[in-house]
Amino acid sequence: MPEATQISTDKTVKQKKGSPANSTQIYMNIAEIKDNVVILKNGGLRAVIQTNSVNFNLKSEDEQNAIIYSYQNFLNSIDFPVQILVQSRKLDVDKYIETVRALGEKNQNSLLKDQTIEYCEYIQKLVEYADIMEKKFYVVVPHDPYRSQDKNIFAKFMERISAADSIDSIKRRHKEFEELNKNLTQRVNAVKAGLEGCNLRVAQLTTPQLVELFYGIYNPGTSRNEKIYDLSQIDVDNL
Repeated sequence: MPEATQISTDKTVKQKKGSPANSTQIYMNIAEIKDNVVILKNGGLRAVIQTNSVNFNLKSEDEQNAIIYSYQNFLNSIDFPVQILVQSRKLDVDKYIETVRALGEKNQNSLLKDQTIEYCEYIQKLVEYADIMEKKFYVVVPHDPYRSQDKNIFAKFMERISAADSIDSIKRRHKEFEELNKNLTQRVNAVKAGLEGCNLRVAQLTTPQLVELFYGIYNPGTSRNEKIYDLSQIDVDNL
């Protein structure tokens, strides 16, 4: 079974009456996440590709020209829109600290063990007080059903006002998903090939990584202290 996470609910499907969290969630544009794809309420699909950065100023003139030429070829090779997203967030070294601390605890040499623990504490304080930031780079690849592309601005505005989901819209999304996902995969492969031609490392975010990404975006404070390690532990109805 594909791993799926329902992001928003509706009183016509599953919604606890009087729950502030659920009443707020119905205004999110995301319906669910499955098969490494974000599914919107209007049936549109979004794939997210993570890539690395290039320090353009440190390249030679020939290398800079090669990068510009490759990027130009990439833009000319796609006939659909993409969104380039740069996200800045505080550096998260918790997993690194846990790994180093575990190795230190296993060390038989008491001196090395103490030094390892002191090193972990030093790194934690350094990141906390220096407020070190990291940047992540994403390319969002969209694919929308034709019925949503033909809607005018007024119709889209009314959809925003009537944000609640319905049984009919859910059934329609599930019916359209397979065909739309095939077309989205073709777009993702085209974007990957174009970015790799610019000597960039690319990888499409998986379902758990997408959940973690949006969890961090919508809960910036909570996500620092409450990590997501296992999606099976998430109580979807209480999100």
